[in-house]
Amino acid sequence: MNLDDALKTFVIESRELLENMEEALLKVEQAPDDGDLIAAIFRAAHTIKGSAGLFGLDHVVAFTHNAENVLDMVRAAELRITGELVALFLEICDHMGALIDHVEAGQNPAPETHARSAELVASLNTLSGQPAPPTENTAPVRHEAEFVRENDEQGNGVGSDNWHISLRFGRDVLKNGMDPVAFIRYLTTFGQIVTIVTLSESMPPAPEMDPEDCYLGFEINFRTAADKQTIEGAFEFVRDDARIRILPPHSKIDQYLDLIQGMPEEELRLGEILIRCGTLTQAEIEAALEAQAKARKQGEAEHAIGEVLVAQHVVQPAVVAAALQKQKQVKENKQGDAALIRVNAEKLDEHINLIGELIIASAGINLSALKSGIPELLEAASVMNRLVENIRDSALQLRMVQIGATFNKFQRVVRDVSKEIGKDIRLEISGAETELDKTVVEKIGDPLTHLVRNSMDHGIESAELRLARGKPAQGTLRLNAYHDSGSIAIEVSDDGGGLPRERILAKAIERGLVKPEQTLSDSEIHNLIFEPGFSTAEQVNNLSGRGVGMDVVRRNITALRGSIEIESCEGLGTTMRIRLPLTLAIIDGFLVGVGASSFVVPLEMVVECVELTQEEIDASQGRDHLNLRGELLPFIRLKDLFEIPEPPPAEEEYDEYDLRRQIDPGLALLLQPLQRQNVVVVNYAGHRAGLVVDTLQGEYQTVIRPLGAVFNGLQGISGFTILGTGRVALILDVPGLVRRVAGREGRRNLLAATCAALE
Repeated sequence: MNLDDALKTFVIESRELLENMEEALLKVEQAPDDGDLIAAIFRAAHTIKGSAGLFGLDHVVAFTHNAENVLDMVRAAELRITGELVALFLEICDHMGALIDHVEAGQNPAPETHARSAELVASLNTLSGQPAPPTENTAPVRHEAEFVRENDEQGNGVGSDNWHISLRFGRDVLKNGMDPVAFIRYLTTFGQIVTIVTLSESMPPAPEMDPEDCYLGFEINFRTAADKQTIEGAFEFVRDDARIRILPPHSKIDQYLDLIQGMPEEELRLGEILIRCGTLTQAEIEAALEAQAKARKQGEAEHAIGEVLVAQHVVQPAVVAAALQKQKQVKENKQGDAALIRVNAEKLDEHINLIGELIIASAGINLSALKSGIPELLEAASVMNRLVENIRDSALQLRMVQIGATFNKFQRVVRDVSKEIGKDIRLEISGAETELDKTVVEKIGDPLTHLVRNSMDHGIESAELRLARGKPAQGTLRLNAYHDSGSIAIEVSDDGGGLPRERILAKAIERGLVKPEQTLSDSEIHNLIFEPGFSTAEQVNNLSGRGVGMDVVRRNITALRGSIEIESCEGLGTTMRIRLPLTLAIIDGFLVGVGASSFVVPLEMVVECVELTQEEIDASQGRDHLNLRGELLPFIRLKDLFEIPEPPPAEEEYDEYDLRRQIDPGLALLLQPLQRQNVVVVNYAGHRAGLVVDTLQGEYQTVIRPLGAVFNGLQGISGFTILGTGRVALILDVPGLVRRVAGREGRRNLLAATCAALE
């Protein structure tokens, strides 16, 4: 495997683990006794440490190990979760992210990074009450009678949090040039020998002693942060001349069980599982396999490898049972689980672009088939269109991700900002399972962050003011997402004081944005906060108050072909609602004609199409609404809006739909109605409007192309697509057109109400 690719995978997985760790930290602050959350935090840190060790990232291993020690104390109920501890671990999480960034950049940490590591480790030691590491790893040697053996070979390891090493050196170890004491002394280079007992039961009477033979055994109580593999490595050169048993601390057993349960769903042998979790070494598994093979050759009853390992006292029964359960779980889930692979986002984007080109080429082939009139070719083109549509839907699903991951990141933002500004604010999340295009999710993060911080700073009042207004002292911020009319709506709501209507209007008049005599609706007044440099804040702080940001929010959302609207009630709260398209690549469209021009309306926003009779056309002249089954429907004439002339089409020009009508005589009756005007009724954000067009040309798979910089200011158009004929069709900005109609109706109603009040 390419080491660079492996390192990239380590970076990606470490960041995912840090996100999970941060999410669990924010939750455990509210539920300090939740063992699952504590285990998840420990597991994330331990996995990062283990993976970093594989790449020789000693600075990451060393720092993470200190954090892991404190988390181990939390798991053992020796240290309780507090707000101070959570705050410190959030800082540790951030610092680990910085260390991973250095790894990704291929840089060694700067001196200030090492200083920050030392500072955080000192804070950990202070908070956990841990003493500084001893400068000398000396250990008292106690008499055998004073030694209390802590090994419970039938239970879950030793009873303390130290390793237990049982050494029985062979008789010939001295003759082979090995000094048993040297190996014991080497242990002190990476740990502390707490107790050591010398066992002399094998020593013969003095006259029978051979000065070149070794008769002693040792029982060692060893404290270290190293893993079992490292401890075993200390006896590498004497392995063949000694019997070595290494039993883990009691707390390690739970850790092994957690690691086994948290392993990925892949088929592994029992020995591989035990080696991966650290409870077994390669040498121990090889010895067990040799014992199993020896028993088989001698014709003895063959025992399972797990039974052999337990009999040799190199692994605990509980750990073997957990590994066997993991094997069973993987086998049960394997059949129903689809294999997951990581795909480079750029390759996925390229895939979508190629499918877009395929759709355009398919439209051209369909047009050629219609021109030819050959039934077989028409049938083949129809089948290809259906397959291309299925491929398109499948490819777009690959880019759909849940917005929950983006929402969960704001748990940390809300926690940090609320402490910074001295407010008690909780975050409620709903609709986290709502899916939308990955590109949209990536680009909506910054606007959402600004809206959330703005709501916390300006929207939610101080605890004293909330209590005076009869509200709970704790403010509530809500993030919600849902699908609506072919788009996704994201809401940022708070139960604060709402937007100050009169102050906004006064500030706008002061800045010359509106005239004093001008009559504005509540919606128009609220939208003034999106003007560049506009702010009603009386004080400037680190979060807001400079009038920079809300205009950028609207500009970024508009760049995503979205919109933002405000609902606010003074004293009760504010809701900022962002509406975005589900995808930025390919949509189902409805093709319409106006004069010689073609336009595409997003199909999911189309409610119905209504044909206008000559009488209705005459009656609607000079008006901008019509009676639709007793309902007043405002409309826009696209011909007037875009000032489209009506040049007679050249005789040699044909489009796909003219050809269809020529091939199918049954469509001849539709020729006359298509000369009349039609109204396409669209719906967006609960508002309905009509678009008056000349012809209805049917559904059309639309590959969205962005407009160039020259057309950035073009109102009512959000992009373009290429038809099968090679001609260009503009994609209508339905949200913008509906807002124009809604604003026109709102001003009309407000003016009527004002006039009625004056009368």
